[in-house]
Amino acid sequence: MPANRVEVLHGVNLDTLGSRDPDKYGNFTLPELEVKIGRFARELGLTTQFFHSNHEGEFVEHLHRLAEVADAAIVNAGAWTHYSWAVRDALEFSGVPAVEVHISDVSAREDWRKTSVFDGLVIGRVFGKKEEGYREALQLIARELGVDAP
Repeated sequence: MPANRVEVLHGVNLDTLGSRDPDKYGNFTLPELEVKIGRFARELGLTTQFFHSNHEGEFVEHLHRLAEVADAAIVNAGAWTHYSWAVRDALEFSGVPAVEVHISDVSAREDWRKTSVFDGLVIGRVFGKKEEGYREALQLIARELGVDAP
């Protein structure tokens, strides 16, 4: 079987999509976003699985098992991106190539959001493109895995 399994991990507060500031986060809910991501992935010959948690320890434990279920990952860890070295270490431990995604433009927000614990670890960072950022992340992963799009 070709390497094409992508785990999409959503961290803290991503379950509040649809009720958060639509200018920053769009008007879609997390389930609606996952449907779009699945469609983007199929266009590229990738399969997706989804995981969400608001609990850092649960997120870390899932990352520990990531290599068993995925060949690559998209990680939107929410605010954990900016300070959780535990999440970073767990992603590094997983050994799978990953792309960091943020729906909002973290580079144009508070100074603390400009820091990423994933710097130097991920194969790419995509932010400020709302749901389209996930398409771009999947394209990066497809190239990294050598998957030929249909």
